Amino acid sequence: MRNFKELNIWTDGIKLVKEVYKISKNLPEKEKFGLKSQISRAVVSIPSNIAKGSGRNSDVEFKRYLEIAMGSSFELETQLVIIEELGFVNEEALVP
Repeated sequence: MRNFKELNIWTDGIKLVKEVYKISKNLPEKEKFGLKSQISRAVVSIPSNIAKGSGRNSDVEFKRYLEIAMGSSFELETQLVIIEELGFVNEEALVP
């Protein structure tokens, strides 16, 4: 079992959550149950799955949760591209 709080990838995930929540505040109210909700769930899933996987007993199980976290990161990236393409935020707002 690993201590997830000591993993750089987990701490980076927490930083990403904070950045994405700042971006979500700039989205229109009409996106409250759309993109705003989607990016919030996707970004929270990243460090959550890293933490969940670190509590597993085998490297195979840990790797599986890292893969799930990576999938959530790809989902988030796609949603951020959509947000930019729709003109809700500019590219500079997406690059910390």
